[in-house]
Amino acid sequence: MKLYSTNHISPDVDLKEAVFRGLPQDNGLYMPYDIPKLPDSFFENIEKLSLQEIAFTVAKALINDVPEDRLKTIVYDTLTFEVPVVNVHDNIYSLELIHGPSHAFKDFGARFMARLVSYFLEEDKREINILVATSGDTGSAVAQGFYGAKGVKVTILYPSGKVSDIQERQLTTLDKNITALEIIGNFDDCQRLVKTAFLDKEVTSKVNLSSANSINIARLIPQSFYYFYAYAKLKHLGKPLVFSVPSGNYGNLCGGLIAQKMGLPVHGFIASTNANDVVPRYLASGLYEPKSSVTTISNAMDVGSPNNFPRLQEMHGKSFETMKHNITGKRYSDAETTETVNNVHAKYNYAMCPHTAIAYRGLAEYLNNQSKELTGVFLATAHPAKFLDVIDTKVADSVIMPENLKRVMEKEKVSILLSNNYQELKDFLLK
Repeated sequence: MKLYSTNHISPDVDLKEAVFRGLPQDNGLYMPYDIPKLPDSFFENIEKLSLQEIAFTVAKALINDVPEDRLKTIVYDTLTFEVPVVNVHDNIYSLELIHGPSHAFKDFGARFMARLVSYFLEEDKREINILVATSGDTGSAVAQGFYGAKGVKVTILYPSGKVSDIQERQLTTLDKNITALEIIGNFDDCQRLVKTAFLDKEVTSKVNLSSANSINIARLIPQSFYYFYAYAKLKHLGKPLVFSVPSGNYGNLCGGLIAQKMGLPVHGFIASTNANDVVPRYLASGLYEPKSSVTTISNAMDVGSPNNFPRLQEMHGKSFETMKHNITGKRYSDAETTETVNNVHAKYNYAMCPHTAIAYRGLAEYLNNQSKELTGVFLATAHPAKFLDVIDTKVADSVIMPENLKRVMEKEKVSILLSNNYQELKDFLLK
């Protein structure tokens, strides 16, 4: 797998180097030169395949850097949990990505990357340091995915007071190779600190840094798997699919775009966001204007400068009109989000986290404005039990807390408090 930087200055690399580097030195993002189209025969028979079989076919088409038997093991070991496709009502379906170890969609990318890194480390015999910023769910998924992995140290930066209680406990109650840095600031500060570290030659010359944020290509590849699976489960309906994706850093949407480029028949995508609406504003005006993030109840999407925007551009040939035709932007306030959580629960007895509710509302409004018959899929990206403190009591009381989340709430938080001054992070890394 040959990859280039979206800034076209850093040299091309293979998959192993892209995974270990995370970010090119020119501050671009790695993209594969070739995203192959899958044969028609795959789509003709896809409904007969399991999630693991579909995922292995997709991975095998993209990745030639890993022997097939090992790649199959990586894929099958990653996908050890169910991914239900639930008919909420009418032609609206929920793709539930919330049943993995951390109960968020990021389990797909984190678990796949952890296993891929372990394979590459068998060859290199080196230690790497995963440095990752989180607005909530990435940190817990990465912590779970890499926990106890040989040759890997993980440092997670998260904004103090801006993640849910359960999210914080998930990333601050592990020991061994996991360290949590509680940053006084917002997610954009955490993201800036991580990016600065990757571009700091003094740090990178002494510490083998890699990232598990969605800037890492190993996170994006497995996030394409479940789009194919949703199509397989709904193919019998015979209607074009549209996906509504809760969007913060846009890695999840990039996974869908990879699937689309590989031949998945998708009518279009909806980028559903909260008040941090830089991409919907871009799709309306053609002007990309990042801003400081604001805090919302859908905290995992509190991103004012999305990492993956250059990839959105690359996958649309850097054409605004092409992107606008393929992606519809939606934006909702906290009040609208809460209203949606309550209404869907009251009408359809379906409980959602705030992020999922935003995706549902974006989809429902989109379908109401379409004359064409479509099947709508919204991505359920986090278990509602992780957000009981921000959803109304009536909904919260109906949510069954998974046993592993109950256990994590009984553990003691351990974190290191730092300011958002880069020098403090640099000193920590160089120790």
